[in-house]
Amino acid sequence: MVGENLALGSQESVPHENGVSKKYLAALTLGALGVVFGDIGTSPLYALRECFFGSHSISLTPPHVLGVLSLIVWSLIILISIDYLLFILSADNKGEGGVFALLALISKQKGRASAVSMKLILFTGIAGAALLYGDGMITPAISVLSAVEGFEILVPGVHDYISLIAIVILSSLFAVQSRGTAKVGAVFGPIILLWFAALAILGIKGIITEPSVLKALNPIYGLEFLIETKLQSIWILGSVFLVVTGGEALYADMGHFGKLPIRIGWFSVVLPALILNYLGQGALLLGDPSKIIRENPFFSLSPSWALLPMVILATMATVIASQALIAGAFSLTRQAVQLGYLPRMEIRHTSSDEIGQIYVPVVNWLLLLANIWLVLTFKSSGNLAAAYGFAVSTSMVITTILMYFVARDVWRWRMFIPTIGWIGIFLIKIGFFSAAVIKIPYGGWFPLVVGSGIMILMTTWWRGRQIVAERLRSRSSPLLEFIASIKAKPPLRVPGISIFLARSSEGTPTALIHNLTHNKVLHEKVVILTIDTEDEPTVPIQDRLKIENLDFGIYRAVARYGFMETPHVPRLMLLCQDQGLKVDPSEATFFLGRETLIPTHREGMALWREGLFAFMARNAQRAMNFFKIPADRVVEIGVQVEL
Repeated sequence: MVGENLALGSQESVPHENGVSKKYLAALTLGALGVVFGDIGTSPLYALRECFFGSHSISLTPPHVLGVLSLIVWSLIILISIDYLLFILSADNKGEGGVFALLALISKQKGRASAVSMKLILFTGIAGAALLYGDGMITPAISVLSAVEGFEILVPGVHDYISLIAIVILSSLFAVQSRGTAKVGAVFGPIILLWFAALAILGIKGIITEPSVLKALNPIYGLEFLIETKLQSIWILGSVFLVVTGGEALYADMGHFGKLPIRIGWFSVVLPALILNYLGQGALLLGDPSKIIRENPFFSLSPSWALLPMVILATMATVIASQALIAGAFSLTRQAVQLGYLPRMEIRHTSSDEIGQIYVPVVNWLLLLANIWLVLTFKSSGNLAAAYGFAVSTSMVITTILMYFVARDVWRWRMFIPTIGWIGIFLIKIGFFSAAVIKIPYGGWFPLVVGSGIMILMTTWWRGRQIVAERLRSRSSPLLEFIASIKAKPPLRVPGISIFLARSSEGTPTALIHNLTHNKVLHEKVVILTIDTEDEPTVPIQDRLKIENLDFGIYRAVARYGFMETPHVPRLMLLCQDQGLKVDPSEATFFLGRETLIPTHREGMALWREGLFAFMARNAQRAMNFFKIPADRVVEIGVQVEL
């Protein structure tokens, strides 16, 4: 019954009846290893270490070791294997995942929720998306630092240069983002596969020396640990949670590979390797803790001859993990821009074949500055671990809340048992969230500040666009009335075609009214173009453009794009010919409205938010550049709008 309802979330079929399809599936799975699992796959570098050697660690006794290991193993099984891999991954929007995909799914069921409920859902979703930026800022810094700290084992005197080495690696990583990851992506999978193989081999080596560590597979040890340590366990849960950071990436990056390759990669490679390695580290703690080198159980598992290769491999794995988070931030930003939660900004496509290969300069350099600041401020991965987890745990709680509405309104769940399961997982996430909250004074404040700031920007931009649309709508007249008025008193018509970009396909664009008022002329053909962003990742090319011949040489064109697509107006105009309207982008004149926003005390937003919105609008990328319209074919008509 549960499986039948999960299947209602989406339908995905990857053919595998013949050898070719199996090879393709294997290639997708290998690619998923390189992109999707980098973050969660590098957690063994620091997660268990923080439980026993961190600033709020627990005493190193056999019951504590077995208890913590049990919590780690069952967190991976319950939160990742069951919740994300089997449940949440089923909630895709035409193959795409992530917070915005969930919001899009829920928004399609508006009739089943009140306006207040929809606003709360929207607010919750925006909060989840904003917090993911905090996660994206911390992940590269803590991952690279934890790997580079392995050099301290080989060269103890290098300690003072760890931050500098990490900054050089991070700077190099962000510097090459503009070239895209298409060329180097092919090597990511094999390297991460080698990484997981090394994790498994080292783990098995440790388990052989102390087989009693396998007792940790029994969840009773975890429960006994929580009962025995009482309030102290809250601190440890904050460190245990580090093993599941990266779970959100599994869902957000689903569109690149599909559910099946991600599930195969997790259950066949990633989960076994992670569990083996954590158990191997635990075996070292149970057997002879004195063998732990510089309080680092991960690198202590390696034989002396393998230390240098492991440090190098770990550094490569963390760079790859960071790459995935950076690319995720780019994708999240594009979705936010398309859905109207952030202002237009430069988005470069780095591949002509892959829609997901994009580069957002402003996000790239802000992430670099944040990472440099984090490295210089926290100095070590141990210190940074206190800041890590709050954003991820909050995002996971928000995802679970949104999943409730998907299950109720989209999948139409009405069964008791799945609801009980959802409540159980939700309570587990609340427990981890509570553990992350107490870390706020020790560094957790950083993602909270970042997330809050981005959330303010998103909600301000979203509400500000609504206000501007309302103000302009009040000045505009219905398009059919406008046509009737110019037919009654025809203006001078000049040869050529003009294209007016409009926010709505209903009213008359302000730029059209002002052009006629001041210039007293109209082109022979006038196209009023509206670009709509749909609640789905992509729109088929045959459904991209619809043209309607209204009358008197005036046409209404409505273009539809998905939230994973970036509009390109000149290419769009070439589609007009298929519908009987010939438009040469190099000869047409594009009229764009350029609003000057004036904050006022009118009803709408607080004055400071109106000022912030006006500032964001002034610094947004110009519509001409965002829509790829030739600069020499553009006429901008200004208008003042009181907010």
